[in-house]
Amino acid sequence: MISLVALYDRAAGRLTALVPDAFLLLIARLGIAGVFFQSGRTKVEGLISITPGTYELFRTDYRLPLIPPDIAAVAATWSEHVFSILLVMGLMTRFSAASLLGMTLVIEIFVYPDAWPTHLSWAAILLPLVARGGGAWSLDRLIHGVASPLHRGAAR
Repeated sequence: MISLVALYDRAAGRLTALVPDAFLLLIARLGIAGVFFQSGRTKVEGLISITPGTYELFRTDYRLPLIPPDIAAVAATWSEHVFSILLVMGLMTRFSAASLLGMTLVIEIFVYPDAWPTHLSWAAILLPLVARGGGAWSLDRLIHGVASPLHRGAAR
């Protein structure tokens, strides 16, 4: 008779074979990019015009130490847009994910410390992207695959 542990191990092995890491990393990239991109969109009118309300929010509610509110508003808005787009493409994945993770830490520490469950869930998505990169289905991998043979040829 097959034990429950053996049955579970067999099912887990099949599931692991069915769901490639590239798919999991793609879903992570798309999911977290959506969170930050939507947040960035709330800070602008049209394509790139930062709203007066955004500047006011950074002056009154967020009040980050060491960073003037006008600079913080622009940096946060651009970061949410640019790093999200890079994550969707899988381009500069580790850098983009690390940057958004840093932003998450700043938000957690200085802006919304009681929102740690949300920020922890963002970190749980961002950390594998920092550690593993964009995966096989990313521009990072495509560029690395093209550049590697060129680099090897130059080393000869």
